[in-house]
Amino acid sequence: MAHPEPLRPVPLEQTRERVIAQLCRGFAEEHLDADQLQARLDGAQRAATLDELTALVADLPAVVPPAAPVPAAGDGVQVAHPSQVAEQQFVVAVMGGACRRGAWTASRQLNVIAVMGGAELDFRQARMAPGVTELNVFALMGGVQVVVPPGVQVEMNGIALMGGFDEKIRADAPPAPGSPILRIGGFAMMGGVDVTVRHPGESEREARQRSRELRKEQRRLNR
Repeated sequence: MAHPEPLRPVPLEQTRERVIAQLCRGFAEEHLDADQLQARLDGAQRAATLDELTALVADLPAVVPPAAPVPAAGDGVQVAHPSQVAEQQFVVAVMGGACRRGAWTASRQLNVIAVMGGAELDFRQARMAPGVTELNVFALMGGVQVVVPPGVQVEMNGIALMGGFDEKIRADAPPAPGSPILRIGGFAMMGGVDVTVRHPGESEREARQRSRELRKEQRRLNR
């Protein structure tokens, strides 16, 4: 007598992961604010049934997978789960240097202090929070160098006295909608903040050459 096949377990955990990813996408696309996101993530962790999970994303746009893999507009951009992102970090360079590069997770608010020293923040392999990451700078006779991959939107609104907040090397094309946003502000006196857009593995020299060639091509097309 043949034994009946055992029932397959309900894919609760797979659905939980999908729902969490959809919630993060909804926050990145501004369908949810931070409080709503946190409340629903808490609900997703507590949910014990599929109905409870699906109810958390019922009012959000459905995620339609592409027919074929599409490379991200920002090569190297990685979005971290909100629960893995710290609220605040400090990077301090006083008469010396400080550096964040390689694989690291950026907090929602980064506070950088450079006094007669320099700090470097390389986001090309970093994991960023969905939505906005705030970078607050205080530079006194010091500087901060920021390197971002093409898929990060950069917004700058700093105050400089005998210094500057400059985007030296820009992206080839605008980042895709919903990409992480790096919002840079603060104060620089006799110092400044330099932002460059570089592809993973691209040196500063190669990035400058790419930027020059891009400007030449744009001038040619505008003639």
